[in-house]
Amino acid sequence: MTGEPILSVRDLTVQFDSGDGWRSVVEDVSFTLNKGEVLGIVGESGSGKTVTSRALIRLLPDRVSRIAGGCVDFEGRDVIAMSESALEDIRGGKIGMIFQNPTTHLDPVMRIGQQIAAGLMLHLGLRSRAARARTIELLDEVGFRDPERQVDAFPHELSGGMRQRAMIAGALSCNPSILIADEPTTALDVTVQAQIIELLRTLGRQRGLSIIFISHDLGLVADFCQRMVVMERGRIVEAGAVDDVIARPQHPYTIRLLHSQPGLTAPGSYFDLDGETKSRNETRPAPQGDATYLAIDRLAVAFSRKRSLGEILTRKPVRDLAAVDGVSLNLTRGEALGLVGESGSGKSTLARSVVGLVTPKSGEIQLDGKSLGKPGERQRGPWHRQIQMIFQDPVSSLNPKMTVGETLAEPLSVHRLCPPADVKDRVLGLMTEVGLEHDLLNRKPHQLSGGQCQRVGIARALSVEPEFLIADEPTSALDVTIQAQIINLLMRLRESRGLTMLFISHDLTVVRHLCQRIAVMQHGRLVETGSAEEIFDNPRQDYTRKLLAAIPRVARAR
Repeated sequence: MTGEPILSVRDLTVQFDSGDGWRSVVEDVSFTLNKGEVLGIVGESGSGKTVTSRALIRLLPDRVSRIAGGCVDFEGRDVIAMSESALEDIRGGKIGMIFQNPTTHLDPVMRIGQQIAAGLMLHLGLRSRAARARTIELLDEVGFRDPERQVDAFPHELSGGMRQRAMIAGALSCNPSILIADEPTTALDVTVQAQIIELLRTLGRQRGLSIIFISHDLGLVADFCQRMVVMERGRIVEAGAVDDVIARPQHPYTIRLLHSQPGLTAPGSYFDLDGETKSRNETRPAPQGDATYLAIDRLAVAFSRKRSLGEILTRKPVRDLAAVDGVSLNLTRGEALGLVGESGSGKSTLARSVVGLVTPKSGEIQLDGKSLGKPGERQRGPWHRQIQMIFQDPVSSLNPKMTVGETLAEPLSVHRLCPPADVKDRVLGLMTEVGLEHDLLNRKPHQLSGGQCQRVGIARALSVEPEFLIADEPTSALDVTIQAQIINLLMRLRESRGLTMLFISHDLTVVRHLCQRIAVMQHGRLVETGSAEEIFDNPRQDYTRKLLAAIPRVARAR
């Protein structure tokens, strides 16, 4: 139940120094947040969501940014006009904030408990011992299994989900009235994402919190929020009750966001990104015959683990960590197989074993009837051109010192695929094929968007004309519409080139859209395989059912 407004934003305008003058990145933004309400702010990267949220507590970079106009009324006071000393009571004390990436916002050399306790001591005046005791209570409240021990953990000793829980504990430590959650689940697996959303829902209900939830995922907003505003290029283009906006979107940008959701588009069809309501009936290309193209037989990969001090002193033997444990899997030529599971399930390790980046402990991999070599004996050969991989992080997988043209020309030259005089034409042809403008030829990765970097990675993989393409979480770091563009691109390339594809993801809706079959991994083992329809309509394993249950509401639509 929501009440009267606790926060009113009117005509908020934020500008950044572009070097050639001040440029508005948020312009004339107005909305209200009611007591006990969860309000969603939706939009892609660059839409102004995060800048708006930080402006609410004036947490913007000095000298290069300024609030050029507007009012932020919180409990009858204008935050924009407050003194710095008054702001100290607001930040953390009255308005808490959960940042998008806990890794970069938690101090790596301070224990989790120390970081949370610092806010308690500053805002509530608690002494050290009392602050520690309250911190342990908060960690227990947000779901830490052993808070008395984990209070002394460093951030790197926690999983991504637990780091996010620690951030939530810190944001709630001083009993704020408003909680701002800026993309709090973006980097998390779908099941951990569902846990964090349920945690925020429970805490909000118990504490009577008003929450501003920022996301580019309409499914999460539909699951969690009562009202929503949609932002594009620094402006609000649509606002209203969540169910009304999703059922009857008015603005073309909102329609485009909805049409980019995998669950709202028929499996195997192209995403309609033109804002039209017509349906498309393209079907996924069928596998080319029943012959096995890739055969993985009882593959096992183990990583050595460093010995602890206790193990060294007691001379206790250290067991290797089994990342892949006896996996057998086949792909037919022309098939797209989806490999799904949470982080740590062994998906990427399996893929890296196929391309030779990881040495298996045992097992065999055959490509087109020929063995790729036993563990430890694999040699470089023609199959290196047959198999190519698109990596998860599009930016870090590219050489930061090389331009787009140099990146795409390198494999052409190394494999001598064309005369030197033809290299530039081949590079431009690859750029056209993956939808990159030719004027990006001389740009380096830091001058490209995430979607452009991913297209460069795809073009690089295609440059050697592979038959088999492994895509490792190629859309996990991208906005929903860019994700849809990349999936459309991969579907088109499969059709035009007849590629066999292994598509790795933790997002079952994306996999269902692209793939004929799905294989589910958990703790290094294959727990279930079947057609996409069988996995979705009649999952046999509890783990698969848990993955399906964690899919947000909009994405579950059929």
